[in-house]
Amino acid sequence: MNARVFGNVGETLVLAHGYGGSRFVWDDVVPSLADKFRVVVFDWSFSGAADGGGCSERRFSYHDFADELVALMDELGLRGTVFLGHSMAGMIGCIASLARPDLFSHLVLVGASPRF
Repeated sequence: MNARVFGNVGETLVLAHGYGGSRFVWDDVVPSLADKFRVVVFDWSFSGAADGGGCSERRFSYHDFADELVALMDELGLRGTVFLGHSMAGMIGCIASLARPDLFSHLVLVGASPRF
């Protein structure tokens, strides 16, 4: 999922891009945020930028993506994070937070999908 971590102080922020984007959508804000927070950005498997080149041959659900998010956060040892999800990533974060509330302290939803 091409995860990158910036900064190493303060709370951890996980920034999740929406459909059609990549982790690079956060490039303008990461430097400022990394001064005060640990910032994690990554590519969803539906992104052409993700390792493996996307998921065009397989159908995924919001729950599958939530499982991906949980697996990534477990792999990075993240707990009690602030999750910022744009577009469909907002709904994915909501689903993941219901399954694993220990991973999240806050959810910030930006233009999030209202349902799945």
